[in-house]
Amino acid sequence: MQRKIDSWYSENLNKKMEIVTYGHYGFPLLLFPTAAADFLEYERFHLIKSMSEPIEQGKVKVFSINSINSEAWLNRRVHPKFKGQRQQQYNDYVCREVVPYIWESCQGRLGIITAGASLGAFHAANQLFRRPDLFDGMIAMSGVYDIRKYYNSFGYHDADIYLNNPVEFLPNLNDNFFLPLLQKKERIYILTGLGAYESPDASRSLSRLLRAKGIPHELDVWGHDMSHDWPTWRAMMEFYLKAKF
Repeated sequence: MQRKIDSWYSENLNKKMEIVTYGHYGFPLLLFPTAAADFLEYERFHLIKSMSEPIEQGKVKVFSINSINSEAWLNRRVHPKFKGQRQQQYNDYVCREVVPYIWESCQGRLGIITAGASLGAFHAANQLFRRPDLFDGMIAMSGVYDIRKYYNSFGYHDADIYLNNPVEFLPNLNDNFFLPLLQKKERIYILTGLGAYESPDASRSLSRLLRAKGIPHELDVWGHDMSHDWPTWRAMMEFYLKAKF
């Protein structure tokens, strides 16, 4: 399997950011880490290994980036205003820096599928719903799509927070550009287990929101043996890459 690590100083985040690429050809899949992890997390926990067959076959080309969760939603030392601002800076980094990098690597403006587990699923969903002109679909595993628990204790709310909380902004999405783009998507997959530490109701709630907006998607609830952990996500990713792409 081809593997390449690259990095640059992000003007949007004012810090060095790394990215790793797996594979030589195929549709681009962009991975967002769980919690406060880094760009190599999916490799360390063998999720990349579980994807090795479609990667080596040239079916998919995988890109994995760092998170800023420890600086934003998981940072208890800062005011929610900063959390929202940092998330918006991360959005700009993804859309203005990572997306062009992926297109250059793939030698074309190919449709990018976002993916992630846990808090990475939130980012995968947030990027797709915010910018359906750049992203074609998502594989969101074991996610929670309401970030209010990360700032509600302050009693503060603003536009940056609202526009980065899918369960808040999606119900009010009624424009003539982004909503029609989302309504044409064919690869939106929301996956969850019923095992320990999973939050299946979060996935069901997101599914209801999408259904109300006429956005096609697939909600897939796995069994009670599928907990909020790496064996679940490895199984999910391997199955969906082989069965749906």
